[in-house]
Amino acid sequence: MYAAKRISAVTNDGILSINEYLKNNKTYNAQKNERWIIVTPTYAWRIPRVVENFIKHIKQNGKHTVYFIMTCGSEIGNAEKYLKQLCSDLKLQYFGCKEIVMPENYIAMFDAPDEKTALKIIDTAEPLIDETARLIKENKTLNKNSASLSGKIRSSIVNRIFYPAIVHAKDFHVKDTCVSCGMCEKLCPLNNIKLTNGKPRWEDHCTHCMACICHCPVCAIEYGNKSQGKPRYTCPK
Repeated sequence: MYAAKRISAVTNDGILSINEYLKNNKTYNAQKNERWIIVTPTYAWRIPRVVENFIKHIKQNGKHTVYFIMTCGSEIGNAEKYLKQLCSDLKLQYFGCKEIVMPENYIAMFDAPDEKTALKIIDTAEPLIDETARLIKENKTLNKNSASLSGKIRSSIVNRIFYPAIVHAKDFHVKDTCVSCGMCEKLCPLNNIKLTNGKPRWEDHCTHCMACICHCPVCAIEYGNKSQGKPRYTCPK
């Protein structure tokens, strides 16, 4: 959201939360010839499947140009190949993709940075965010990303394996320190969390956004033993 707000401040485009549309099971109805700037996290070196599915169901109105801003912990691999194909399939005008390295929050597999380190990463990203916003404001296309061989493999083979092998909620559990605040249920974009006797219960359509575990005010949620002792990341800005 931080990157989206910073871009919006330059381009004067409004902001809509895809999470809110997903949570309320709503489809977006586009305005005529609207420009779309899709700001999204990176999941396994491509855009999340829930975001791709959301885009596929947007009700178009005229010709739409589309920019993709992908925040990531390291790189986006060969994501651009699949974005171009998506736009071609939907008859959208692809105007480019930009990789923005931001603090890691996927603590189911990686370590999140402490606040001081996170702020340094964000400070480094801000000039690139601002330059990208300027190009979008001027309706210019974004430079092509160059994918390495490993990036191509990650965005294809690894991405296909990642979802069935990794993306599930069965390892989430809550500790006795849970205060039954309901924040996890409120933030889950897919309504995958239900409170039972005041404690969260995870169902079977998780997308691994990490909103529940990273925003728990008392750090009562764990993901197996992989998250134990790790910082939870929320944007310090």
